[in-house]
Amino acid sequence: MRKDIKASCQKRLSRIEGQVRGLSKMVEEDRYCIDIVTQISAVRAALRRVEEEVLKDHVSHCVEHAIASGDKTDQRQKIAELMAVIGRSDR
Repeated sequence: MRKDIKASCQKRLSRIEGQVRGLSKMVEEDRYCIDIVTQISAVRAALRRVEEEVLKDHVSHCVEHAIASGDKTDQRQKIAELMAVIGRSDR
């Protein structure tokens, strides 16, 4: 993973970690259910953004390298991995 992407993801994940702690506190304090669900949606959206950033980096680094290498086995493996992870993220 490129340094700038890694730093960006770490920053986002730290923020998400804080959001999750906030959610725990909301539950502990018996906050209004809809407010809790709204915050859960925000955390999920933030995680999706991190996922997108990591996938973009993977395609622009790992997949691109496999294509440039000319190694058909590596190319097929990288594409298969990418398709599998995309398939899992839709569930």
